[in-house]
Amino acid sequence: MRGLIRVIIFVTVVWSAYWFVAGFGLRNAITTWFDKQQERGWQAEFSDVSTAGYPFHHVTHLNSPALADPVNGTAWSADWIEFQSPSIWPGRQVLRFADTPQRLSYFDQTATIEANDLQAELQLRPGVALVLEKMALTAGPWSITDEAEALAGGNTLTLIMEQTSIPEAYTVGARIDGFTPGDDLRELMRSATTLPQAFETLEMDMTVTFDKAWDRTALEQSRPQPVKIDLQLAEMKWGELRLFAAGKLDVDAQGIPSGEIAIKAENWRDMIAMANAAGALPDQAVDPVTRALNFMAGLGGNPKTLDLQLNFRDGFVALGPLPLGPAPHLILR
Repeated sequence: MRGLIRVIIFVTVVWSAYWFVAGFGLRNAITTWFDKQQERGWQAEFSDVSTAGYPFHHVTHLNSPALADPVNGTAWSADWIEFQSPSIWPGRQVLRFADTPQRLSYFDQTATIEANDLQAELQLRPGVALVLEKMALTAGPWSITDEAEALAGGNTLTLIMEQTSIPEAYTVGARIDGFTPGDDLRELMRSATTLPQAFETLEMDMTVTFDKAWDRTALEQSRPQPVKIDLQLAEMKWGELRLFAAGKLDVDAQGIPSGEIAIKAENWRDMIAMANAAGALPDQAVDPVTRALNFMAGLGGNPKTLDLQLNFRDGFVALGPLPLGPAPHLILR
């Protein structure tokens, strides 16, 4: 019996020593990262740091963290953030964010984010490079506002990015339940009284291949850039209005996409009314556009359903035969 007690005491002492050493190392790695960003010209600061979670977890708590990159004009701040990981492997991190307002800025535009139970999960491959294997962002009720104006909100939020057997390729899934548009889109909703306040379905599944795998250099040096996008499905259901999209794009070194995205729209006439109410479609263009789309919908056998294709060619995008203008540049900054 005494031998067993000695063993238990020995194991407890060894594990405690490991926990404190590993906890100090993890805490030092986080604070050192902030110091290195300051050396690179960032604003990177926090008021104080503490460690808890003994004996099975390490929980590093930072108060008043603030990050700002002067090169791309982005900045973020919050009341606190927590890093939690199993004691045995710090490469599986859960980041918990404050329920109080967070601020995200891009140059002179600032958005305020409020979310319940907002957390991010990071699974990193063991090694110095810290290659990202999985990243997930989940939240309960959330909202984004710009000054006093509501931009968007929802009941839940789920974003998942997971590495495939090809290191540079990641599956990306997104789903928002109860998505509520902001004030600008609410103005459009008044022009279509059949549309409810919130979306019933808003989700997307795709596979994105980048020019390199996501690892620590994505924060410290440059972001991986997309080279291929395989959109398996994007779906939006908003009352009687439904949109489906699927297709593939190639992206060159300048971020210019080429390829096709097939789009299916049900009750598409509501879309024309909304575009007209928003000023995106002039009054004099409503009838010609309606006749053209009605003709194309009739070719499919169902006048309420429109099957079209977004064509990306030579830096421009067209919806079926209708040119829309220059294609967006898909560059992550």
